[in-house]
Amino acid sequence: MRSTEVTSPRAPRVPLAQRLSRLAGMALALSLAACTTPSPEKSAGSPAPAERPGQATGPADPASKDAKAPRWVKLPPPRVSRNWAEVRHQAAERLVAANPDGSYMGKPPFMLLAIPVMTVELNADGSVRHISVMRHPSQAKDTVQLAIQAIQRAAPYGDVSKLPKPWKFNETFLFKEDRKFKPMTLDRAGS
Repeated sequence: MRSTEVTSPRAPRVPLAQRLSRLAGMALALSLAACTTPSPEKSAGSPAPAERPGQATGPADPASKDAKAPRWVKLPPPRVSRNWAEVRHQAAERLVAANPDGSYMGKPPFMLLAIPVMTVELNADGSVRHISVMRHPSQAKDTVQLAIQAIQRAAPYGDVSKLPKPWKFNETFLFKEDRKFKPMTLDRAGS
C-alpha cells in the first residue's frame, strides 16, 4: 500500500534573533502599510467635534455658508510655558481650537489617511518663523498644506525667549479619511 502523504526533510532551525528580526521587519512593514492604505470605514458615523470656545469667523459672503466653508476661531493670547513639553501641549490644544472644522478629538481610527510630521520653528515671541516637513505622506499629499495652514492659524504659541534654544518643536498630524486631523501630542496625553 502506497502512502499519499508528502514528507519533507526537516527545515534547518533559524536562530531566535533572526526570527525576531524578521518579525520586527514584518511588523514595521504592516504599520507603514496602515499609514498609506485608506480606511474602509466611512467617517460619517464618527461624532462631530465639540464646539470650542472662541469667536468663530469665516467668509463674509452669506451665500458661501451654504458651500460649507471651513471656519476658524480667533484664539485668546497663549499662556506662558515653563518648558518645551508645555509648549508642545499648548500648541496642540491651540491647533485643535483654531481649526474646529478641520480637527477631531476622539480616538484615531486604526487606519489613517495620512501622517505628516512637521517641525515648527518659533521666534522669541512665539510667532512662527519657519515650518518644515519631516515626513511627507505617501498619499493624500494635500494634508501637508492643511497641516501648515493649521499651524499658521493657531499661532502665536507663547513667549519662548526664556526657554533653551533651538526654539522649535515637532508635531505629528493624524489625518482621518475625511481630512480632519488630531495632533499626536494630544493623542499621547490620553485626550
